[in-house]
Amino acid sequence: MMATRTEFIKQLDEISSLIDHFTDKAVADVRAAGLAMQGDKGATDGILAGQKTEESLRSTLESRCFDVMLLQQPLIGEDLRFVTAAFRIVSDLARIDSMTRDIAFLVHELPAKATSKLATNAMAMSNEAAGMVESAVEAFKESSVERAEAVIAADAEVNALYDRSEAALVELMKSGKSSALYLPELLMVAKYFERIADHAKRIADWAVFRKTGKHSSSAGKVTDILLEDEGIPRDTKTREK
Repeated sequence: MMATRTEFIKQLDEISSLIDHFTDKAVADVRAAGLAMQGDKGATDGILAGQKTEESLRSTLESRCFDVMLLQQPLIGEDLRFVTAAFRIVSDLARIDSMTRDIAFLVHELPAKATSKLATNAMAMSNEAAGMVESAVEAFKESSVERAEAVIAADAEVNALYDRSEAALVELMKSGKSSALYLPELLMVAKYFERIADHAKRIADWAVFRKTGKHSSSAGKVTDILLEDEGIPRDTKTREK
């Protein structure tokens, strides 16, 4: 029995280590996306080249989580909450990394004159969002509700940066300048950064779940973020109910 528990602990440690690696990659790519908006071609190319690594990490992590769920029975209490939350966090990290590639692809297609219009706000959003992702995973590892709630609260700053970016781009459109032609793409870039922060908030919510077995009351509905990823507004889903 002790040997079985020892092997189980090793499996949990491996999951935790893989999450660390995935987080390091996702955070680095979020920061690189900000640099890409500054005109750093190396950052853009690096993000675009990282898809296979992301897919490998996601596949390995999901496989390890499934192994524990299926082979270590019964899973109860904190062990169950850890594996459940870890499995969900993998999806969020994968979505975050995918969004950085979406940003990099848009940057690759846009002229430098256009991206420069959003460069300052994009860098600020990148730094804020990357810090949120990093802190959210740390909150999960430490089972820290306080740290998780701080991440959830930090989302307001990224939302404010998005609002300022949107307002600036609308003013650009009104000015009739040539860069306004790329307004939809620039708005998409800003929105991707805002969505990355939302996924960091969701990871923080899973940190709260690991500790308490409940979701944070200040994080909103967990499903809302995934619905918006699919283009379904939150208020639309509410009206349907």
